[in-house]
Amino acid sequence: MVAERQGARGSERPGLREKPQQIADELRRLIVTGELADGESLGHEPDLVERFGVSRPSLREALRILEAEGLITVRRGVLGGIVAHQPNGRMTARTAALLLQARNVPLADVYDARGLIEPVAARLLAQSRSRRSAAAELRRLTAEQLEVIDDPDAFGRANSAFHAQLVELAGNQTLSIVAEMLSEIVARAVAAASQPDDGKDAAATRARGLRSQARLAVLVEAGDAAAAEAHWAEHMKVVGRVLVAQRAKTVIDLMQHY
Repeated sequence: MVAERQGARGSERPGLREKPQQIADELRRLIVTGELADGESLGHEPDLVERFGVSRPSLREALRILEAEGLITVRRGVLGGIVAHQPNGRMTARTAALLLQARNVPLADVYDARGLIEPVAARLLAQSRSRRSAAAELRRLTAEQLEVIDDPDAFGRANSAFHAQLVELAGNQTLSIVAEMLSEIVARAVAAASQPDDGKDAAATRARGLRSQARLAVLVEAGDAAAAEAHWAEHMKVVGRVLVAQRAKTVIDLMQHY
């Protein structure tokens, strides 16, 4: 009898887990397909309990799944509710950083991955018909960094935007997502390296980086694909040495910047 009861309970468990997962899957689909816009309210718990015909504990388990994924915010109280959020690069970077942290991945490894992607993007940009508009966009992003050159945190964010946009302009969406994730992680290293340390002139280091970005824009606009790729490969190599030599040696060291 005991075995039978245990077997019965065991057969019920998958069903209990399955319903919340089904609810989470349905709400996730509505969010990622854009049927639920960023910031749009899904209503309150009683509304969703009625909509899906489930118990409140099952609904709350489904909401916990989505909240952990960063796709919703649950606001408690009379004026609260459930708000949808579109997936974003920062959320993906956070998840990736946790995985890299767990594996004790060195920052150099992350930066090397970005260094493989971006020179190829530079070459593709220089070969594209839209290279002049792409060069103009790169110059705009460089100018934004110049405006905040004395603010390490703001500079790190602006620098991250430059690197992410460089790949996005190349036109491959999958590479863009990967590059955005890596740039979000490396932005913390840029901020750490930008802090004055051991008497080094961090502002001068940042200024050299911006001059290199300006050179890239010239090569892209001229359509010199080989030179653009070679220049940016060297840029990534040099800047990588600077970053890795600073305080953040592993991804775990960057977690404090989130």
